[in-house]
Amino acid sequence: MSTECPGCGRQTSTDERFCGACGTRLASSDEETTDAFDPVEEVPHGEDRERFPVECGLFVVESGPKAGARYGLEAAVTTIGRHGGADILLDDVTVSRHHVEVERTGDRYLVRDVGSLNGTYLNGRRIESCEIHDGDEVQIGRFKLVFFHGTAG
Repeated sequence: MSTECPGCGRQTSTDERFCGACGTRLASSDEETTDAFDPVEEVPHGEDRERFPVECGLFVVESGPKAGARYGLEAAVTTIGRHGGADILLDDVTVSRHHVEVERTGDRYLVRDVGSLNGTYLNGRRIESCEIHDGDEVQIGRFKLVFFHGTAG
């Protein structure tokens, strides 16, 4: 059985994951797919902060396929990765299935790399585990997420 590559139109086998001619990733019927988001030019952070209470942390995706997306960090532990069960799903090959955990203790947040292949970066520095503060930038694969602490200013 074959299918057509969406990148170049070449007929490919249904068991191939990438097109041999152009390298385009081929989705199989049993794979999970996610919506694509158009990047936004500027993220209005003041409005983002007002959407969540002062005691709640917030990630705003600055760059990457989900630029502009916002995620509240209300749970005691928030998982981030490419796995379908992750609390924050970042569906890109540069992100490990289980990439990062964000642990919340009171009003403090700790970001911890959980054995990712490409690493986790805080303000441009590779980290294993580190407390994050208002305005910090966490890079996970191609995604750059800015951390905000509710309405803190």
